[in-house]
Amino acid sequence: MKVLVTGAAGFIGSALTLRLLERGDDVIGIDNHNDYYDPSLKEARLARHVDHSGYVHLRVDLADKKAIEDCFSQHQPDRVVNLAAQAGVRYSIENPLAYINSNIVGFAHILEGCRHHNVEHLVYASSSSVYGANTKMPFSVHDNVDHPLSLYAASKKSNELMAHTYSHLYGLPTTGLRFFTVYGPWGRPDMALFKFTRAMLAGEAIPVFNYGKHRRDFTYIDDVVEVVVRVLDAPASSSSKWTGDQPDPGTSKAPWRVYNIGNNQPVELMDYIVTLERALGKTAEKEMLPLQAGDVPDTYANVDDLVTDMGYKPAMDVETGVANFVAWYKDYCKC
Repeated sequence: MKVLVTGAAGFIGSALTLRLLERGDDVIGIDNHNDYYDPSLKEARLARHVDHSGYVHLRVDLADKKAIEDCFSQHQPDRVVNLAAQAGVRYSIENPLAYINSNIVGFAHILEGCRHHNVEHLVYASSSSVYGANTKMPFSVHDNVDHPLSLYAASKKSNELMAHTYSHLYGLPTTGLRFFTVYGPWGRPDMALFKFTRAMLAGEAIPVFNYGKHRRDFTYIDDVVEVVVRVLDAPASSSSKWTGDQPDPGTSKAPWRVYNIGNNQPVELMDYIVTLERALGKTAEKEMLPLQAGDVPDTYANVDDLVTDMGYKPAMDVETGVANFVAWYKDYCKC
């Protein structure tokens, strides 16, 4: 297939691109290379696949309507994986318009490109943050998610609604993936594992929010890529059981689906830190802090639908995953 991957220099996007190229697909990669975090990491990720004969890289922004139109017209992708977004819950508190431009306006441009160029399937990144104020655990795609706690979460819920509209009106198969705290080698510097590792190796204190009472459903990058590929290969279809009398939030009469992508084994933040301490052979100095605005105390994914429909359940244990990250980090940073 010819696959358009947005966010191709990002954490998940680069890993997915490598996997698609390895199995023989052609990939058109889009990334705006913004400076939300150190652009040199994006360049290093990109260097792993930019010279592949089946790869084309475009440095454009999703909010650039003409650039996205030109991309679809010139390259005519069969399927699309939209991973580009302004990331970060806490960043959205101070910079809300960045999320409107990238996550909503940019996503609309992707939807229009898919609509007008007969794309067979659009897979896009949603987020566990859409569960917002929900407290019933584990989070299920069949639960209502109308109470987001950050604009980042609201933008991801908006993506799901926008995709549903295009699935209903134009018959475009769309599948949203609610990622739960993805981690691993080549990860994002704004995520806890990267920040903690960097601080601990530098002898600095690590910020521990909610006084360490968080639980997170940490999901390893290799598991995430495996799921994305399986979903990409299985375009969403309509549900014959869906009814407007009792509307199921996770399915539709339209060719639209959403899935939780989580490990289904939440880990206490303090246990996560202990795991990192073992991997580094260092004890962390901790700065205990209150819950941050926009954060939720716990995440826990129900992945029953993913197992039933895709025959796969993320399974990497945290000890191995963290050790893999530490080994990569020391090599990458030469420390």
